[in-house]
Order: sequence, then structure tokens, then C-alpha cells
Amino acid sequence: MAKLNLFIRICIAVLLVLGIIYVGTLVNFIFTPVISLFNVVIIPLMLAVFFNYLLRPLIDYLASRRLNRTLAILLVYLVIGILLLVFTVGVWPSLRDQLVHLVNNMPGVLRAVGDQLNKLENSDLLSKLIPEDMNLASQLMEYLNKGFSLATGYVTGLFSFVSNFAIVLFTFPILLFYMLKEGGKFGGRLVSFIPRRYHEEGVGVVAEIDGVLSSFIVGRVLVNLALGVLMYLGFLIIGLPYALILTLIAVIMNFIPFIGAILSTIPIFIFGLIESPSTAIWSIVVVLVAQQIQDNLVAPYIFGKSMDIHPITTILLVLAGGDFGGIIGILIIIPVYMILKIIVTKIYELFIRKRWEDEPEPAVPMGPPAPEPGPQPEA
Repeated sequence: MAKLNLFIRICIAVLLVLGIIYVGTLVNFIFTPVISLFNVVIIPLMLAVFFNYLLRPLIDYLASRRLNRTLAILLVYLVIGILLLVFTVGVWPSLRDQLVHLVNNMPGVLRAVGDQLNKLENSDLLSKLIPEDMNLASQLMEYLNKGFSLATGYVTGLFSFVSNFAIVLFTFPILLFYMLKEGGKFGGRLVSFIPRRYHEEGVGVVAEIDGVLSSFIVGRVLVNLALGVLMYLGFLIIGLPYALILTLIAVIMNFIPFIGAILSTIPIFIFGLIESPSTAIWSIVVVLVAQQIQDNLVAPYIFGKSMDIHPITTILLVLAGGDFGGIIGILIIIPVYMILKIIVTKIYELFIRKRWEDEPEPAVPMGPPAPEPGPQPEA
């Protein structure tokens, strides 16, 4: 009976939450300014959180060496500024020339891809596999044109989303500075808002969330850097054109689980096909080998068991994140899921499973008591 009452209370709480959400949709004009503010600060906030987990171990190490935390942060900022200056002077000109050359030659690239597809379609091997009434080259070129148009429109929308560059440029370093200066104190301030009797559990939850996010972000960066090095070396060996740009695209896209790896393979295959069909095949081989080394050797060593998420769950989360929040939703859906999983698990252990286990089971009578043994008759 007590378990039934607990179940009814949980159902009532869920219905109340759904009712509050429904009422909130009826007065959405109240939340419009909040949503607008969120859209403005989401990118600098994401960048600040991302670099906070990357740089905080270094700041903690410098602080442990008796260096003032503020001076340590300023020193790291100075080193980053010098690295950006070196990149701007030494790397960016060649990368910019490749980008300009690629954009200017895009019509020629599409024509070269079309010529290669026509040659493949007329080859003896594919002519036996493809029906005669099927024009493979024209259909693939139509898909490629649609894909490039879609990518161009998406990039344009992304640039318009971050068009207010001044806000990102000035807000992000300030947010990052205060996050690094606070260190692990922010979690303690969050715990102060929950009831005192749950402080110990709250501290554990905050520490677990902090550890999971740190492992995820730092591990993802290291894994993607390893993937980039492997792919770039492989592309140089097979002579793939625009190897540096394609590697950067693959590394950035690999931050999107599963889908990013597939999407980044398409331009790699296209530019390999421009050289020759064998280069296109070898480029796919390089990508597959690099991905296998990343998934089976590098990622398990770096992540361990911190990424205990089933692949099917990851795919569903990425699809849901893209549907609700676009590219931003895809990028943050995995960390959000891990945070919610920790919180929900702890709430279940505190308020549901513990109560069910502590409920005493009513004693069930096994039958009438046995009669007292009487005096035995004499023989």
C-alpha cells in the first residue's frame, strides 16, 4: 500500500511539472527576453566552459607551485596570445591561400568530379553493375550540387548567428577568467542552494559532474588531435590535395559523434576523386584506418569508462539535439545527457529506491501454530 501511495505521488508530481510547462507555453512572451539573452551569451559561455576544462589543470598546477592564481591565469593568457600571433603570422597565410584557391576553383572541382564519375560509369566493371537506364553521374552531381548549396546556406546562417563578434571576443575571455579564478568553488556555491541535510550528496553529485565533463572535454580534444595527426600523415602519403584543410574539417566535424565522421568523409572522397579513383579509394582507407585506431586504441585509453553511453543512445541523442537546437544542440547534447543522468540517478537513489528498500514487508502467517507435544502413552 505504501509503494502504491509513493507511485501516485510521483505521478502527481510529473503531471504538475507538465502542467507548469504547458502554462509556460501560453505566456511565452514573458520568456522571450530570456531566450534572446540566452542566444546572445550561449556561444561565449560554451567557449568559456570548454576552455575552462582545458586550462584548469594547468592553472591548478601553477597555483600548486605557489604562484598566485590570478597571475597564473594572466601568464596563460599571455602564452595563448603569443601562440595566436605565431599562428597568424606563420600558418594563417598559407591556410588562407588554400581556402581562397579552393573557393575560386570550386566550379572546376565539380567539373572534374563529373568527368571522373562519367569515366567510372563507362568502365567495364560498373557498366555491368549499373542498369543502362540509370545515369549515375548526373544523379550524383545533382546530389553534390544540392549538398554544396545546403552547406553554403548553413555556413551563412552560422556566420549570421555569430555575427556579433565583439560580444564573443570581449565576453568569452572575461567569463573564462572568472571561471578559472573560481576553480572548484562554483560547485560549492551550487550546493549551498539545496537543503542542508542533502549537502553531502550534493557535493558528491557536483564532483561527479565536474569529473565527467572534464574527462569528456579534455578527452575529446586529445582524441581529435590524434585523429588529425593520423589523417594528415596518411593524406600526405597518398598525395591528397588540400590535405591540411580537409584534415581541419575532419577534426572539427569529429566533435559531432558518429554523424561528423560520416559528413567529413564526403569532401575527402570528392577531392580524392579529382586526382583519380585510386586516390579516392586510398583516402577512404586512410580515414577508416585512422578512425579504427582512434576508436579501438586511443579513445579507450583516454576515456576509460567515463563515456559509458551506448552507441544507439548516442545516435538518438545527436538526432534529437540537431532537431531541437541545430549545431549547438548537437554539440551540447552529450554533456547535457551525462549531467542529467548523474542527477536523475542520485535523485532515484535518495527518494525512490531507498524508500522502497526501507519499507518493511508485512509478516505473512504461515499457518496455525503447531500444538504442544503432550505426554506420550506408556508401552
